[in-house]
Amino acid sequence: MTVLVTGAAGFVGMHVAKVLLDSGEKVVGIDNLNNYYDVGLKHARLQQLEAYDAFSFIKQDISDRDGVFAALKNIPDITKVVHLAAQAGVRYSLDHPFEYTESNITGFLTILEYCRQLDNLEHLVFASSSSVYGGNRELPYSVDQSVDKPVSLYAATKKANELMAHSYAHLYGIPLTGLRFFTVYGPWGRPDMAYWTFTEKMLNGETLPIFNNGDMKRDFTYIDDIVSGVVALLNNPPVGGDDAAPYRIYNIGNHQSEPLLNLVSALEVSLEVKANLKMLPMQSGDVKETFADIDPIRRDVGYEPTTSLQEGIPKFVEWYKSYKKG
Repeated sequence: MTVLVTGAAGFVGMHVAKVLLDSGEKVVGIDNLNNYYDVGLKHARLQQLEAYDAFSFIKQDISDRDGVFAALKNIPDITKVVHLAAQAGVRYSLDHPFEYTESNITGFLTILEYCRQLDNLEHLVFASSSSVYGGNRELPYSVDQSVDKPVSLYAATKKANELMAHSYAHLYGIPLTGLRFFTVYGPWGRPDMAYWTFTEKMLNGETLPIFNNGDMKRDFTYIDDIVSGVVALLNNPPVGGDDAAPYRIYNIGNHQSEPLLNLVSALEVSLEVKANLKMLPMQSGDVKETFADIDPIRRDVGYEPTTSLQEGIPKFVEWYKSYKKG
C-alpha cells in the first residue's frame, strides 16, 4: 500500500515522507515547487527522498484539479494521505491573497475530491495551523475554543479547511484528522521563519527586527516531535458513530510558550554571536502569544514532545552551517 504526501518538497512534508519511507512504506510525493522561497532548497529536500526506491515524485499544482487526477490515476493502491501542501506565511498573505485561496482552498478541495474517489482510503491527515486561534486570549489554546476571529487571510483559509474537512467526513464517511501546527522549526526548515532569518542576519552582522518590542511568545516545536505526532495519528484514524463524523482536530506543539528573546538567546549561544536588536511595533496579522494544549493528542496516541528550544536550535544551526557549505 502507498501513502500520498502532498507538499513533499516542503519542510514538514520531506520529514514526514522520510520517516514513512524508513518505516517501510511506499510514498508518492506531490509538490508544485513554487518560488515562494528558494526552489534549490526544495530540490535538495527531494534529493533526500529520491535516495529511496520506494519514493516517487510528481510535480503538480494541487489547485489544478484535472492535472492532479490525471497524475494520480495510475496509482491505485493509495490508502493514506498526508496533505501538507499549502501556501504558508501570515505576512505574505497580506499582499498575495489570491495565492492563498488558490492553494489552500481550491487545492484542498481537489485533495478532498480525490480522496472521495479512493475505494480503499483509510485516513486523510491534513495541516491546519495555530493561526486559526487569531484573537483568542485564553491560554493555552484548546481545540474546544471558538476560532471564529482570524486575524489574517492565511488563518481564515486554514479554518476553512477544517470546515470543509468536516463536511466531507460527514457526507462521505472519510476519516479526516486536522493538525494545528505550532511554530515548527529544525533542520531543512523554511527560510521565511524567524529562526532562519535571525541566523542569517546574525552571521552577517545585521540587526534583528523584534516586533511588539520583544513582548512575543511562541510554542516552538521541533520538527522530529511534529513528525512523531503526524505518523502516530496517521495510523489511528477517527471512527464516527451515531451523529458524529469520523473527524477530529488536534493541537500539535511543544506545550511550552517561550519568549521570542529566548530564541535569540539560544541562537547567540549556538552561533557564538551577539545579536543586535531593533525593537519594533506589532505587525498586522500577527499575534502576541501561542501556547498549545496537547492533552487530547497526548491522550489518544501518547504524543509527547521531547526536544526543548535549547536542544533544537543547536541542531538547526549545525545543519544550517553544513547546508550552506555544501
